Amino acid sequence: MITFPNAKINIGLRIVRKREDGYHDLETFFQPIAIEDALEINEAIGHEPTTMSQSGILVLGNVQDNLCFKAWQLLKSRYPGIPEVRIHLHKVIPMGAGLGGGSSDGAFTLHSLNALFELGITIPHLAQLALELGSDCPFFIHNTPCFAMGRGEQLTPKRIDLSGHELVVIHPGIHTSTRQAFHGIMASSEGPALIELLDLPINQWKGVVVNDFEKTIFAAEPRIAAIRDMLYEKGAEYASLTGSGSSVYGMFRKGISPEITAEKDWKVFRPAFL
Repeated sequence: MITFPNAKINIGLRIVRKREDGYHDLETFFQPIAIEDALEINEAIGHEPTTMSQSGILVLGNVQDNLCFKAWQLLKSRYPGIPEVRIHLHKVIPMGAGLGGGSSDGAFTLHSLNALFELGITIPHLAQLALELGSDCPFFIHNTPCFAMGRGEQLTPKRIDLSGHELVVIHPGIHTSTRQAFHGIMASSEGPALIELLDLPINQWKGVVVNDFEKTIFAAEPRIAAIRDMLYEKGAEYASLTGSGSSVYGMFRKGISPEITAEKDWKVFRPAFL
């Protein structure tokens, strides 16, 4: 079975409070986009143990730490009778980029195993399982535009009319740390609610629909801030860091199609909105 785990961008991201369990409550809008990995899962042959191979962008670390493998282990712990599998992941979505690639891979693994072995797990139950893998994983179980609260797992379907816009995503080849991004952030729920601000016309979002991580990430990596500024100079109606970075995106009116001179280590994508 072959699937294509896709990326996401965050449109606005507010840290509203720090919880007693150490997590932070946030508000954000998840928009799926068409930057895709390729994931193949097949039943293992004979008495082979479960294996995982990789291609594309090099994924460092132990295979056992990969969210695809962890998703397999999670489902095997709940359904011990399912067969062993062969997993192959071709990586296209950059890592440490704020695009949710690892979370998407883990969520799509759960979906694939559910379908491959006809387990009949419902979408709400899959989302509960996905939360054990990571805060963004439940979104990719639904994989439809959503307003998110809590850790990101409290999802409400919502559509924003993006039909008149094109997207440019730039990954600068810098790996940002979510831990670093939280450093110095003062959680606050004051001001207009993000869900209301998203109903404004896109050309009114600049300086209003904000990503709270920009303050710390831009201070630590001015090169990332410079990309956002460049996208505005090229005519973006709205530009922002996505997630905790390091990718930055710009929304342009259709037909503008800005020329981007990619610097060394940059990856420039022009994906469709899903």
